[in-house]
Amino acid sequence: MTLLSSPRRLVAIAGAALFLAAAAPAGAQEIADTHMAAARSALTAMKATEEFDVILPRAAQGLKNQLIAQNPNLQQVISTVVDQKAIAMAARRGDLEREAALAYARVFSEEELKSIASFYASPAGIKLIEGGPIVARELYKAAEIWQRGMSRDLSEEVAKELFAQVGDEVQGTGVAPDGGVVPTPAAPGVPAAPAAPAN
Repeated sequence: MTLLSSPRRLVAIAGAALFLAAAAPAGAQEIADTHMAAARSALTAMKATEEFDVILPRAAQGLKNQLIAQNPNLQQVISTVVDQKAIAMAARRGDLEREAALAYARVFSEEELKSIASFYASPAGIKLIEGGPIVARELYKAAEIWQRGMSRDLSEEVAKELFAQVGDEVQGTGVAPDGGVVPTPAAPGVPAAPAAPAN
């Protein structure tokens, strides 16, 4: 499953967008400690930044692989040093949490953040986070089928109408010489739609 199919990922992307917006000059704005606490609670309930937990481990593993490939005789020392430095840097994860909370606090009021945290901590909110990826996949599949059907039917209806109005003067309509509709050419990677019977 790709991260993009996850509602949690969408929440994280929204948070990143809010952070970028908050980075723009907006005047000095003091955020109360209780407001920031509410923002942190909302982030925790939404699990909005969990997607970023893999960044440091992946960076460390990638660095290990690169250095060991270039220095295979130093595999043990490279692995130990990278792990030590990565663990030391793990504390900086809090920087992201702080910036994310600040971004949300600049957009949502303290009461709104408390409501958000309350919902995502509820059974319905928890189920939304857990079941969201499944729903997103099904929705994506349904949208693909719907899109193909709409494109096919639009092409066929336009072809029939053009043939009725101007005959075979228009090229590329998918109209057969007998007035029937030939299969609509498929987009790259999309199976061709079957031909509709002539009326």
